[in-house]
Amino acid sequence: MSNWQVYMILCSDNSLYTGISNNAERRFQQHTSQRGARYFRGREPQHLVYLEGGHDRSSASRREAAIKKLRRSDKVRLIRSEHNKISGIQAR
Repeated sequence: MSNWQVYMILCSDNSLYTGISNNAERRFQQHTSQRGARYFRGREPQHLVYLEGGHDRSSASRREAAIKKLRRSDKVRLIRSEHNKISGIQAR
């Protein structure tokens, strides 16, 4: 099935968290209610800033790993690209 998504969240410390889910909105809510990743201990998720669909779990995991290796400037470029399914995002 191709319903997995790769997403990025802008955090309160201006960092970018990257993850995968088959429901990014639900996963964002889990992160905001502290039922998500340990990464959010000590920082809060602010906004979902990037969403890329059309993956199966395996390809989403590979894409997540590739994005996590990028420099911040490259992540911001990706957020501003046509690959982003969220429109109107202006990450710093």
